[in-house]
Amino acid sequence: MTDQPNAYQIDAVGLVCPLPILRFKKRTKDLPSGTQVDFLADDPTGRQDLQALCDITGHHIEWIQEENDGVTRYRIRLA
Repeated sequence: MTDQPNAYQIDAVGLVCPLPILRFKKRTKDLPSGTQVDFLADDPTGRQDLQALCDITGHHIEWIQEENDGVTRYRIRLA
């Protein structure tokens, strides 16, 4: 699970619910279907919130990686 140069990155570290998901929605709304997005967050409810958003939108979480300092990296393929 290494970074791919073509993945769009969204950094939501330091933001708390609902701001990480709102940032994700705002930054991905104009991206084409199939775009890979690396989403970084450290909000403890982030995983549940992101999964709920993906369930609604059809986006797919390809993998989740725990990183340093409590940050989680999510690779999402947009629907």
